[in-house]
Amino acid sequence: MFNVVTQLENDTVEMRKVYAGAVRRQIEAGAPIIALEADLMSSMAMDGVHKDHPQHVINCGIMEANVIGVAAGLSLTGRVPFVHTFTAFASRRCFDQLFMSLDYQRNNVKVIASDAGVSACHNGGTHMSFEDMGIVRGLAHSVVLEVTDATMSALVAANLMDLRGFYWVRTIRKQATRIYQEGSRFTIGKGNLLRDGDDITLIANGIMVAEALKAAEMLARQGVSAAVIDMFTLKPIDRELIKTYAAKTGRIVTCENHSIHNGLGSAVAEVLAEECPTPMRRVGVKERYGQVGTQAFLQQEYGLTAEHILEAAGQLLAR
Repeated sequence: MFNVVTQLENDTVEMRKVYAGAVRRQIEAGAPIIALEADLMSSMAMDGVHKDHPQHVINCGIMEANVIGVAAGLSLTGRVPFVHTFTAFASRRCFDQLFMSLDYQRNNVKVIASDAGVSACHNGGTHMSFEDMGIVRGLAHSVVLEVTDATMSALVAANLMDLRGFYWVRTIRKQATRIYQEGSRFTIGKGNLLRDGDDITLIANGIMVAEALKAAEMLARQGVSAAVIDMFTLKPIDRELIKTYAAKTGRIVTCENHSIHNGLGSAVAEVLAEECPTPMRRVGVKERYGQVGTQAFLQQEYGLTAEHILEAAGQLLAR
């Protein structure tokens, strides 16, 4: 069960510190966790954890593909490896290892992929991935998540120790917009209905959840009742919730900090095409690479704001 905040504001803690704290707690509880880093320890607030627990935190250097192989080997010995690197490197640079060493072998490894989409900001186009979830969801046994805020991140990180298999957890590193109240609980594979509505459904994940909630408020001022769903699990996606709200509202807008190809928009479209054809629009990155900029600039540049969601919704409502 989850509870949604009444006012959108930044979390008080950065997402990277949530992850580092979760790893520390697992180590100190005696869990067989091994955290692997690709020379980004300070970027993920893991340097302090490494200092206190050097046997559980290993800097493998700028050799991301090798890190995945190391993780697979550790998994075979009964350890539970958590691999962190930037989203772009974890997906593009490591794909063959993700396939051969993790998913094909059914190894128990969790990949924490940070700097999701435009949140890479000043790291620029080479470090900015708009295609990672599309790459990883194509693997047969992968579970693909994008955590929404610090409350969700803390719970997911804690639960991953008890979940077997290859999990891909996409995240930003800095402060997220707070969506959930403390004490909320989440079920992987189930979307979260944040706001009910009758006229249109906005299905979002990651940083776009807050934008969808803002867009729903704008629509309400126009007399339009918009449902908002946080589809934090991309795979397996919540087909029943999609079908229910497609039937209820008859219009769907997907909202993602990712390419509209092979991400959330595509996954929702697949369900609609197979189960209940419904008019939809996809708000996301449209066949472009990244660039340097602030997150606010990049969201505007790539069409990832509440106003862009409002525009897409308007196109459907005018039909």
